[in-house]
Amino acid sequence: MRLLENECYLQDLRSVSDLALPWEKLQGKSFLISGATGMIGSTLIQVLMDRNDRHGLGCSVTALGRNEEKGHERLGEYWGRDDFTFVRCDINDMENLRGAAREAAALSDDGRASFHYIFHAASNTHPVAYANDPIGTVVTNIIGLNNLLDLAADLGAERFLFASSNEIYGENRGDIERFDEKYCGYIDCNTLRAGYTESKRAGEALCQAYIRQKGLDVVIPRFTRSFGPTLLKTDTKALSQFIAKGVAGEDIVLKSAGTQYFSYTYVMDAVSGLLTCLTKGVCGEAYNIADESCDIRLKDLAGIIADYTGRKVVFEIPDEVETAGYSKATKALLDSSKLQALGWKAQFPIGTALEHTIDILRAVSPD
Repeated sequence: MRLLENECYLQDLRSVSDLALPWEKLQGKSFLISGATGMIGSTLIQVLMDRNDRHGLGCSVTALGRNEEKGHERLGEYWGRDDFTFVRCDINDMENLRGAAREAAALSDDGRASFHYIFHAASNTHPVAYANDPIGTVVTNIIGLNNLLDLAADLGAERFLFASSNEIYGENRGDIERFDEKYCGYIDCNTLRAGYTESKRAGEALCQAYIRQKGLDVVIPRFTRSFGPTLLKTDTKALSQFIAKGVAGEDIVLKSAGTQYFSYTYVMDAVSGLLTCLTKGVCGEAYNIADESCDIRLKDLAGIIADYTGRKVVFEIPDEVETAGYSKATKALLDSSKLQALGWKAQFPIGTALEHTIDILRAVSPD
């Protein structure tokens, strides 16, 4: 069974595509999305295509990814449709990126790629990738971003969105309970792990430079630790590993005392937050996408999954590669009042979100 054949997944997806957003702003618009096979990118595409099918949105999507086979696995339902194009592309190579844009343009009536909205979601987003591919982590968050911003400016895009992260806040200095968008905590920049955090910070600064120098309209959604049925099998974040164990019917492996206290977000709430930023956000502003109902300690997360799957939590010492990629933060709770002021509201509390994720993945995973 594929994700879009699962009734629970479809209901969750449509809870986003049926939201009372100003969809008219997106009517007939074209999207260019990097990281299209990732958790956030692929779910956004599914929401837009569902809105096309059931509400006549009439938008078109060009999905960029480095692996066409993976693209087909993720988004195969849309292959051959006039409103969807997958283009194999390395966004870190400007010539390759412009070639991808030209390839998409060849399908348009005027022969020009005139993308209205560009979303940069390509990035390494889990500990082993940070440790094994530190150069790729930094380059995609800065050089890849610069290439896409340059393309957006050249094409006169209406709006650009850069997928930033709760990681930019660094470690809590102990002076605040929740991070608002102005908070700045401690980061030791002279470490391997800092590559992701510092490149996201630099990426946000680069966005501000393009706003000022080239007049580009940019909004920055800051995602927190997101999860859901579209998580990648290669994802090594702690919660992703917990979910994988739960789906497999195995004990949940905790590789620390589990006292880390973080904000989490179900992928559907993350995408609805993204769409709120796209349609209602103010140019130059960053918005935290998080909700207090999904603030939880790591050990409690493990416990919920173990209880739901009838297993137990066991402790295991992490290996050297995992340790190198782990965040040093122990408390990172996000204040989302700024996004909520735009009308955004999370729909999935942590227990419901975890149960849906496990149930859906069990149904769609091969025996």
